[in-house]
Amino acid sequence: MKLTTRGHYSVKALLDLSLRPGYGPTSVRAIAKRQGLPAPYLEKLLIEMRRAGLVKSVRGAQGGYQLAYEPTQISLGKILEAVGETIEPLPHHTPDAGQAEDWVTFTLWHRLHQKLKEALYTITLADLYYDARSWQAAMGEETSFVV
Repeated sequence: MKLTTRGHYSVKALLDLSLRPGYGPTSVRAIAKRQGLPAPYLEKLLIEMRRAGLVKSVRGAQGGYQLAYEPTQISLGKILEAVGETIEPLPHHTPDAGQAEDWVTFTLWHRLHQKLKEALYTITLADLYYDARSWQAAMGEETSFVV
């Protein structure tokens, strides 16, 4: 699995939305500014995530994007899947039946991939939020829990 900027930016954007009081809508420009992301690229990612049902768009002067679900219900796996990130192993390898080492290696990578996939679909935006707040507290920064 390789995490590209698509996946990284998407997770940052939804984490930003999870920090909104009441999970209200916020504009693409506001998210882009807070997270240091290019707004046009972020807009495309948010459209993909809207199509996947992870966010909703709200029209009007106070509109923008907001989470479609609580942060505890949105996993990293769902976010990555929504923007087309692959969580499959990079090479598609068929082990050589005559070599035991090949089977052992194949089995090891297959099991690791299953664990990674399991983790991606279990870790939620809420988990990331609390991890970030714990890190800030450890660094001596003031924290406030919103989620």
